[in-house]
Amino acid sequence: MNDDQTTVSELRSTIREFVRERDWSRFHAPKNLAMSLAIEAAELMEHFQWLDAADSRPSRLDAKQLEQIGQEIADVFAYTLALVNELDIDLTGTFLAKLQSNRAKYPVETFRGRFGKEDPNPPQSG
Repeated sequence: MNDDQTTVSELRSTIREFVRERDWSRFHAPKNLAMSLAIEAAELMEHFQWLDAADSRPSRLDAKQLEQIGQEIADVFAYTLALVNELDIDLTGTFLAKLQSNRAKYPVETFRGRFGKEDPNPPQSG
């Protein structure tokens, strides 16, 4: 299985079954899952903590680093799916609606190549 062959629904079912088999549902209150998600995100950040931006690019990371980073991303994703399951949120619909909202909030013509509302180096005319 890979990203091209697997649906979000299949992944949600996979994590639902994993949780059910271990009888972990009783521990999966949204509060606990959100906290676990944040902890896993922090573990992911640790891999980049002392790197500059250029060194964080895949071309500068070795296979072992990429594998470890992938494992942390998988943990973040697993907790995200578990939280989505617990709250019965339509992840695809919610994601696409949020992306549409972000498109309106950050129009291409205003934000292309920029990360903030105030451009510290506006283009010079002339």
